[in-house]
Amino acid sequence: MELSWRRSSHSDNLGGNCVELAQLGEDVGIRDSKDPEGPKLALGPTAFRALLKYLKQQ
Repeated sequence: MELSWRRSSHSDNLGGNCVELAQLGEDVGIRDSKDPEGPKLALGPTAFRALLKYLKQQ
């Protein structure tokens, strides 16, 4: 199955520090845009919302 990875519209194409997200059923996949073949993380909806909340507070 081919995943459709997305990057924030605030990111540029210069290879900066970006993460990409993909929909994995109900879960969300996360990867480093500089290493697309590297490790990936899958978070369920509750964990993903908690991560976003935490990041917004930083």
